[in-house]
Amino acid sequence: MRILILGAGGVGGYFGARLLQIGADVTFLVRPKRAQLIKKQGLIVETPNERIQLYPKLVVAEKLEDDFDLVMLSPKAYDLEDALKTVSNVQGHPIFLPLLNGFDHLQLMDDQFGKDRVMGGVAHIAAVLTEEGVVKQLNDLHRFTYGTRHACHESVANSLDELMRLVVFESVRSPNVEQSLWDKWTFLATLAGINTLMRANIGEIMATEFGEQVTKQMFDECCSVAKNSQYPISEKTQAQSLGILQKPNSDFTASMLRDLESGYKTEHEHIIGSMLRRGRSLNLICPSLQLAYTHLGIRENQRFQN
Repeated sequence: MRILILGAGGVGGYFGARLLQIGADVTFLVRPKRAQLIKKQGLIVETPNERIQLYPKLVVAEKLEDDFDLVMLSPKAYDLEDALKTVSNVQGHPIFLPLLNGFDHLQLMDDQFGKDRVMGGVAHIAAVLTEEGVVKQLNDLHRFTYGTRHACHESVANSLDELMRLVVFESVRSPNVEQSLWDKWTFLATLAGINTLMRANIGEIMATEFGEQVTKQMFDECCSVAKNSQYPISEKTQAQSLGILQKPNSDFTASMLRDLESGYKTEHEHIIGSMLRRGRSLNLICPSLQLAYTHLGIRENQRFQN
């Protein structure tokens, strides 16, 4: 199976490198500047335990001629439309495997390519691309979830199964990958919402009198949206999520907080705004989400003005 990965940043760079290590046929579709850097110094991945340096196959959009069976992509949500324009030129009628947060991207991709060509995927990893072009994994979490959404995905999914038996990261083939996306979305919308609203990590929030309560309120709002969207979050999954969201002394934060504090654009529209809009369309009251979304909207407007 020939795999094309759009970009070689935190998510794509990490999982692509791990696939390369087991001999998978992987090519990275990158911008010319990134291609030059990787050709010079290699694709470097730093984990808490090791440093990996690989020299993968690279291609730029202008020279995208080969056929591929699977295209993996994990752009920021606000870059998705540009990313789809790029990968729409991939030859070979490939299956697409997006690794984005939220849910809106599936509808957008279904509309453009057809549901029969869009699988579902969830990446659980904290990884960033440093100024030196190094993919840096921030902790030991590295889980890759994938699943079919159409019978046409079976062949590619089965080929992925074979590769996933060899990789060092945790891999899960989900029998209901859309539910898996909602499971993560409810967790992440709460994490990003409470982190950015309070400008604090989980431990700092839990150290206050009402921190546990306000976090639970936001999570309950997200779970209510999921339930009314026909994707109810199981009691087990809720307990696992709250175990992280309400853990005392935890330094855990969403990447959205890091982006906000660094003055970067955030994915608040796709992760928090979309959750809120779905809730409103279902006549649900989501005051915590409204507060977090308004706060982020103000910060984004200020960033744009500056």
